[in-house]
Amino acid sequence: MPTLLTGSTGYIGSYVAARLLEAGEPLNVLVRAASHQEAAERLWQAWQIHFADFPSFSDHLREQVSIFTGDVTRPLFGLEESAYGRLATTSESVIHVAATLNRRSEKSCMNVNLRGTLEVIQLARRAAGLHGLRRFSHVSTVAVAGHRSHEVVTEDRSIDWERRDYDPYARTKKFSEHMVRELLADVPVAIFRPSIVLGDSRRPETTQFDMARAFAFLATLPVLPLRPGDRADIVPVDFVADSIVTLHRKDRTAHTVYHLSSGRDSETYSQITGSLAKAEGSRSPWFAPGLERPFGSLVNFAAGLGRNPISRGATLLKVFWPYLVWDTVFDNSRVVAETGQKPVPFSSYCHALLRFSREHGFRYPYREWPREAGVPVP
Repeated sequence: MPTLLTGSTGYIGSYVAARLLEAGEPLNVLVRAASHQEAAERLWQAWQIHFADFPSFSDHLREQVSIFTGDVTRPLFGLEESAYGRLATTSESVIHVAATLNRRSEKSCMNVNLRGTLEVIQLARRAAGLHGLRRFSHVSTVAVAGHRSHEVVTEDRSIDWERRDYDPYARTKKFSEHMVRELLADVPVAIFRPSIVLGDSRRPETTQFDMARAFAFLATLPVLPLRPGDRADIVPVDFVADSIVTLHRKDRTAHTVYHLSSGRDSETYSQITGSLAKAEGSRSPWFAPGLERPFGSLVNFAAGLGRNPISRGATLLKVFWPYLVWDTVFDNSRVVAETGQKPVPFSSYCHALLRFSREHGFRYPYREWPREAGVPVP
């Protein structure tokens, strides 16, 4: 029976979909679209980074994928009762990846991260009542840990309801975890908390440029308002997706919550910038921690200057800045022990990622849906 995957057109979701398809798994995918054709074209855009050509994508789509055109924020996903019933009847497990990362919009986070998760939970409960549910896997974030400073955080010590959150994204994801635990108490649950997901350790191409743009902005500065010994818990997306799929497919997992992170092996800013400078044949930047507050004020000012490259970079940096200066990493010993895999250090692939991003103007060179392919059969 298929796995229901939400967020299949997103960055992490596309990787999870590709891993499941490569493993021969059938999928039910929920895609926000007005028609089956539009949904298929959205999947082609999101998944083409994983497939060498359109025919290989088309084969997977035809043989392994059932598309449901719906929206997680709508009752019954906006589906007809018959389609919703078919989704519940055929879904053997659920991987819920869909979320908004708009940290500045509480409305968006409430709608997608809270209401959307509740709708997916309700579908899971219906499926469990019909035939049982093998597992509900929920993709969360290490940001649920709230305000931190100079810490190594374990899974069981992440959630502290008395601790302040950095933004609506972290707040709603924390409560989403709570809903999953409380409302699916009789279903096997796995909660995955990725840290900063940036790039693919095996290739320079990426389709996600928000963090890449912020990283590129910092890379241009001769002086960094950071402490050189602070650690940055950055993890490649291929490790995140491999971990999710490996643990989701297991009969039993050793734990309920996993940090998908670099953990205690997280590199310092000095290590990352030194590696990048060596690759580019340039001088490493100076570190000036005393400039952290003035720099933050400058970023806030630059973010309001209008639509230009500096403003866009500053706007993104403003959003991520709290997570860059907290010097906090998330212990990953659980996932490493259970999968036998460690994430590749960011310094080993960051230069290739930065080069690809710059050369392509922070855009992925998407290919259009081939007109000769026609309309896919629902």
